[in-house]
Amino acid sequence: MDNELETRYIKQPFSLASSGMYAGGLVGVVLAALLGFFFPIISAPAIAILVLMAGMLALLGYKYQQGPELTFTLTFMHLQFHSHQGGWLARWKNIDRIAQASVGNDGWYQPLPWVGIRLKDYGEFVEAICPRVASKILIEQRILLVMAHRNMADPPYQLEDILFDDTPFITPSGQVLKGLQAMLANRMRYNRAFLGYDFFISEDFLDRPAADFAGLARRYLAAA
Repeated sequence: MDNELETRYIKQPFSLASSGMYAGGLVGVVLAALLGFFFPIISAPAIAILVLMAGMLALLGYKYQQGPELTFTLTFMHLQFHSHQGGWLARWKNIDRIAQASVGNDGWYQPLPWVGIRLKDYGEFVEAICPRVASKILIEQRILLVMAHRNMADPPYQLEDILFDDTPFITPSGQVLKGLQAMLANRMRYNRAFLGYDFFISEDFLDRPAADFAGLARRYLAAA
């Protein structure tokens, strides 16, 4: 296999804000301790709350300083998303198209900081996705559907009817999806109708621009 297509790990870019959080938390702990020592009239519970808040800020900053977290793995078989809430996996053989997403308005298309993925079979993806991640997709990616709906002169659906449509969804294999799975499958169907893709990856999770990540993924897709 081409060396460029070996297993690759994508991590979120490191943020300098984490260093500020860590330093600010440590300074806050010291200042709270000094206040308690030099101004004994200040109530002990108030000092304890300040120390606790500053300590939590320092711990959070320290955690982020340990390095960026893994968000995606690309292998010769699949594209996989990782998060604290869970993740999802899409086999290259089940991906029809992947590219930077865009939204149209009067014949003009504005590229978006999102990567769009169009699948061949919803069932395989939806049945395997973590429920918490499915919920996050529904909530965080609805802005794209709203934008596309508003830019369409004569939309075929009312926005309030499609954002959280939980009508049972039947896959090509005959599997009936209900509840959260049906809601995600229906959202993917509406996304395809309005945006051309089923679900999306935010540039915020990537270590490179959306267009570059889409280009990298297409090389794996072509080799699958």
